[in-house]
Amino acid sequence: MIVRLPRNATNYSLLGILLGFLFLLLVYPIILAVGGAFAADPVVGLHLPRSVGGFFRDPAGSMGFTGSHIRLIFKDPTLTAGLLNSLKIASATTVCAVSLSLPLAFFTARYRYRLKRVFGALILVPLILPPFVGAIGMQAILGREGALAALLGWHVDILRNGRFWGVVLVEALHLYPIIYLNAAAALANLDPALDEAAESLGAGPWRRFFFVTLPLIRPGLFAGATIVFIWSLTELGTPLVFDYTLVTPVQVFNGLREIETSAQPYALTLVMLTGAIGIYALGKLTLGGKAYAMYSKASRASDEKALGTLPGLAVAGAFSFVTLLALLPHIGVVLTAFSRTGAWYRSVLPRAFTSDHFITALSHPDAFGSIRNSLGLSLASMLLDVALGLLIGYLIVRTTIRGRVLLDALSMLPLAVPGLVMAFGYVAMTLRWPFGRGDPLEGLVSVVGATPNPIPLLIAAYAVRRLPYIVRATVAGLEQTSGELEEAAINLGASRFTAVRRVILPLIAANLVAGALLAFSFAMLEVSDSLILAQQQKNYPITKAIFSFLNRLGDGPHIASAMGVWGMALLTVTLIGASVLIGKKMGSIFRV
Repeated sequence: MIVRLPRNATNYSLLGILLGFLFLLLVYPIILAVGGAFAADPVVGLHLPRSVGGFFRDPAGSMGFTGSHIRLIFKDPTLTAGLLNSLKIASATTVCAVSLSLPLAFFTARYRYRLKRVFGALILVPLILPPFVGAIGMQAILGREGALAALLGWHVDILRNGRFWGVVLVEALHLYPIIYLNAAAALANLDPALDEAAESLGAGPWRRFFFVTLPLIRPGLFAGATIVFIWSLTELGTPLVFDYTLVTPVQVFNGLREIETSAQPYALTLVMLTGAIGIYALGKLTLGGKAYAMYSKASRASDEKALGTLPGLAVAGAFSFVTLLALLPHIGVVLTAFSRTGAWYRSVLPRAFTSDHFITALSHPDAFGSIRNSLGLSLASMLLDVALGLLIGYLIVRTTIRGRVLLDALSMLPLAVPGLVMAFGYVAMTLRWPFGRGDPLEGLVSVVGATPNPIPLLIAAYAVRRLPYIVRATVAGLEQTSGELEEAAINLGASRFTAVRRVILPLIAANLVAGALLAFSFAMLEVSDSLILAQQQKNYPITKAIFSFLNRLGDGPHIASAMGVWGMALLTVTLIGASVLIGKKMGSIFRV
């Protein structure tokens, strides 16, 4: 039973503090990114710190507002092509991810077959490697002098001639587990009586799937597809590795050099944000807006049907094929990390192996420094997330105060807002009040300039981007924990704080740990924020260092791959731990 707390000043004060925090570190950067796109004079607009609340006011006091920067985006063939390519990549990636994940989720929820638990664990493997690191492995396998070309005797650079599909392939293989988790959770909650009723009326399996099952799981499927679409729409690292520059994220990244003198990067960011929100809203209305109610949600375990030998082998074969495809980037990265420099060239496998690159990845000052930076940044952001997520989840579940719906929506907003937009907004924060030129706090937090200090922004960016994981995990735990236990402790003389600390926290500890593990591990391998906010080597997180080594001649790609393998090992441990702790509920963490 869920007990709702009364509306009091304490709860409303806490709500105000949390909303203020989210406004400062989530809404405000978005406003700045949007405002910069409409500034008539970018230089004035960026460097007028004392016009608080007026982003377009010039020294004379007049307002400078224009939409010409947006119009110029659509008049520039290169920028327009970048937008179209980004939309095509996002659409193709989402379609491929759904095509891979939906059949697997259906068979997992409905049938028993050999090695089902093994395949259920392997489905999470793609999440342990950022797609831009996986792109290094795919280059080694599919490149002109790569393993596949050597095996087939080709001399065609598949990735050079098909970079678009190379980006789509890498991103789809990385992101399809998110749709799988949501679809499997939705299928597991279906009432089997509905399917049986349709079957008794003469509906065949395909008709039952399209007219009964699919409409019922549509909200869950849409939740996963939304994450995949927005993620792939704004993915920066993979196109950079494939040297596919004709996409909006790369064009925004390159525009960082002129952020103080040009409004074009802001305009591009706004167009990308508008596109992401527009596509999401359209999909919500057409696909995710209506959920069909069920009278019961039965456990599927008792309703699973055992597959025969041949059908079971067919399903196991499908899982094996998809898993092998998903492992290709990982295999390529591992082999590149163990290969001697120049030893994997025009050959199916490396001709010589070494472990020196792993030693270098831990001993090189830049590499070791980046690992140390990422550990500190990720730990700080995780602790901040746990504190905020616990408070937000408690207000959402345990109170009836006005504004908690807004708090819930804002806490989940980072899943719907492209990470590239958020990172660009943080850069804009350092160019305006309270961190702009002439202010007392100037230099305390900065990204551009001779002596930047992006550490506070990196912690904030990591925390805000991963906050939804902690909030959803906390909400799930509190909804399953009776509020009467907390009230009983209070009736025995404990304070509200003591009751929560001594009674509620131990009961939801598994959920908090699972969410914290995910927040920490994904922050360790965050790409967009790291590439944009860290501009000097001393501040590089591990992903920025990997990108830096990748551009180094000689052993650079090998060291980058070795660092990627260390990251894979970390994410493997954390994802397995989270999966063991919350099981099938992992899908609810990846929801908008």
